[in-house]
Amino acid sequence: MKRKVFAVMTMAAAVAACDGGKGSSEAKLDSEMQKVSYSFGVDLGKRIGENMELDVAAFSAGVSDGIEGGDLRMSEEDMMATLQGYQQKKMAEMQAEAEQEATKNQKESEAFLAKNAEQEGVVVLDSGLQYKVVEAGDGATPTADDVVEVHYRGTLIDGTEFDSSYARGESITFPVGGVIAGWTEALQLMPVGSKWELYIPSDLAYGPGGTQGAIGPNQALIFEVELLGIEEEQGGEG
Repeated sequence: MKRKVFAVMTMAAAVAACDGGKGSSEAKLDSEMQKVSYSFGVDLGKRIGENMELDVAAFSAGVSDGIEGGDLRMSEEDMMATLQGYQQKKMAEMQAEAEQEATKNQKESEAFLAKNAEQEGVVVLDSGLQYKVVEAGDGATPTADDVVEVHYRGTLIDGTEFDSSYARGESITFPVGGVIAGWTEALQLMPVGSKWELYIPSDLAYGPGGTQGAIGPNQALIFEVELLGIEEEQGGEG
């Protein structure tokens, strides 16, 4: 955060320097450099607005004072303390939001799995993994050292799809022991030719860290998995 603040100030100072520190109402857009400078300024302004809140007037005053030199309105020590305090506050806010999201997801996931366990055809394993056989296969069953070919579709418990080999039109291959724990456990129970629906608790999926993307912290996941074949055996652990 601190580096970002300093980087933004540095870039803004460079933009302001392009038109000599003049205000936007005085800026002319006649020459190529003026147009380049204005375009750069608009781009920078949009990026600043997307990433952090700033008082535009105070920010502009700081840029101007930094370019012109002379007496500043805050001491270097005060500015450093202000930025450090702001960074700590924002980090605390982000941590609190993350903890709230994790708690919410955990409660929703546990409630979903408890209700789902009562559904007809759902099998609940000691690990907490749940599955339902959609299509029964009669082929071989892979081990953790095997490489398998599968088709799959993954959704959140609200039905939001986050990944699908079906959508890409191409199956995937991977070591059974090289994926999330819920998949590794389920695949070793599935005969080739099977299609199962997996209901995976967060601790057998991506846990409190999520994926920093579509899958949040402590989210249970649903996968439709079709085991197409066993490609080969690998020596050693997967």
